[in-house]
Amino acid sequence: MAPQGGRPPAARPSRFHGGQLDQGVDRRACLRGLLGVAGAALLPLAAGATTLAKVRERGSLIVGIYEDMPPFHVAGKGIDIDIAGELAEALQVKLSLLPFNADENMNDDLRNMVWKGHYLGYGPADVLMHVPVDKPLIDATPQVTIFAPYYRDRVVIARNLAQVPLLDTLKPLATQAVAVPGQTLAGWLLLGADDGAYAQQLRTQWKDGCEAARALLRGEVTVAAGLASELETVLRGDARFAIEPLPLPRAPRDGWAAGLAVKKDGADLAQALQAAMTQLSQNGRLKDIFARHNVGWRPV
Repeated sequence: MAPQGGRPPAARPSRFHGGQLDQGVDRRACLRGLLGVAGAALLPLAAGATTLAKVRERGSLIVGIYEDMPPFHVAGKGIDIDIAGELAEALQVKLSLLPFNADENMNDDLRNMVWKGHYLGYGPADVLMHVPVDKPLIDATPQVTIFAPYYRDRVVIARNLAQVPLLDTLKPLATQAVAVPGQTLAGWLLLGADDGAYAQQLRTQWKDGCEAARALLRGEVTVAAGLASELETVLRGDARFAIEPLPLPRAPRDGWAAGLAVKKDGADLAQALQAAMTQLSQNGRLKDIFARHNVGWRPV
């Protein structure tokens, strides 16, 4: 499978995909990691923190948003855009988006967008969205606070039921054309499955799971793999297709959580954002936002 350019989903979070977690904290490793932090409780207020006051004095919340990350952000629209708007409204300020392209690893993104700023002169934002709520990442980045998980994503596989009625193992893929974005967790899992038995069946020209799902919708392939959020936004509700967890022991069954990150000394801002996210979860607004983009909300 030839590597494809771009962030993992995320360079989407793929923006998380494959590799060992070290000082660089590869976003891909975060996808594989066990999620040790739920972050449901409100964060304690740090003495002397002034970040929230500065945000309110400015009158706007600057939110770091990953570019080209469907269905969370594409051309100023998406799930993360809608959630960011709700958070700004909860703080009674305007929303100011700071879109950016993912760097090589999550540590770089946190440095550029949360605690330091980019060497090209932009950033940091007040808060970064779609950060893996992952204990190794949290431990490796003491300059930031990672909290408020709002969605659990996972690797899934979709199929045309008329052509592939059953997929309780990967063996039927030996005779099927499979669309999967290159350089993603889904791609690497399928490439190595059963000692590479399905490598010749993989079509990897797609930049993300949404494109792979559209290829399945057009009938160019019979199977597509990617993130649940990507495949669902295209295929969910269409009775011709089934979307199920990837039947592979190496695939992280529980997926991974996406949350928020602020600079460490912004505990008051973190507290306010956590309270707002908790309210969005409890009043059904998060579920409604995901449904608006044809994605099933999986709470953390």
